[in-house]
Amino acid sequence: MTTARVDRRAQRSPARSGATGTVDRTDAPALRRRQRRKSRLTALAFLAPLAVYLVAFYAYPLYRNLDLSLRDYTVRSFVAGDAPFSGLDNFRTVFDDPTFGPALRHTMIFTFVSIAFQYVAGLALAVFFNRHFRLAGTLRALFLIPWLLPLIVSASTWSWMFNSESGVLNYALHLVGVAPVDWLTSPDWALTSVIIANVWIGIPFNLVILYSGLQNIPGELYEAASLDGASAWQQFRRITFPLLRPVSAITLLLGLVYTLKVFDLIWIMTKGGPGDSSSTLATWSYQLGFGTLLPKFGPGAAVGNILILIALAFGLLYIRVQRRQQA
Repeated sequence: MTTARVDRRAQRSPARSGATGTVDRTDAPALRRRQRRKSRLTALAFLAPLAVYLVAFYAYPLYRNLDLSLRDYTVRSFVAGDAPFSGLDNFRTVFDDPTFGPALRHTMIFTFVSIAFQYVAGLALAVFFNRHFRLAGTLRALFLIPWLLPLIVSASTWSWMFNSESGVLNYALHLVGVAPVDWLTSPDWALTSVIIANVWIGIPFNLVILYSGLQNIPGELYEAASLDGASAWQQFRRITFPLLRPVSAITLLLGLVYTLKVFDLIWIMTKGGPGDSSSTLATWSYQLGFGTLLPKFGPGAAVGNILILIALAFGLLYIRVQRRQQA
């Protein structure tokens, strides 16, 4: 009797084993789905803080700025939130304003002249420091000081240096017998003065980025070029500059976006004056929105949106050029 029971158990055990295998194979896809769902939930949990940050500090301010530019806001309606919809009237007001043309022209001059000098000076310094001579690291660190200083400190320092009566620049001109220049109070020199200050501030950024790009160029290329008799200029033109193009492109793009929105430097030094001689779209937008007792929130926001569109256009142009180069 006992033997028969053992035999029956032995006969049933393969069936149970097979059934268990069938269940395991059936549950495997469900198990994989649960694992994928868990991975997605984990990824969403990590992305949630970033998404909240982008919505709170980027998407919502952009939406509010667009809403401001499409409504007729006054101080009362700005607080109450019942401004009537005005469509593109604020943009028409901006385009018809006689200040728009000079402000746009000054913005373009300020941006492109600053970027050109910053890039050339930054590239020259990056190539110079790439020689790894003694004290190169110390000197490179000293060149970062303009970049590390708060803009209000830099702008105040340059305002003192450009002062017509007690500035160090006019004192230096006096020593060599040159008449003093009204750097910040002359319509002919105000824009040039803020460009000089902005170039000084932006050179360290170009130096750091371009120097990092030079570190990725293999030294063997320069050794081979030297063996072939290439001069230093030929090495720069044939090796350094072409291989730095991707780094140069992103450096110029970031510099352009940053320079387009420069406000505090110009405002502290000249406040866009005298007259409108150094006014840019950034300073004009602030003047419209906050610079008078009767602020024009709608036109000020419209000018800000124009700046955003200009920066976006250059960003899309950069992406297109990069894709064409990679293709």
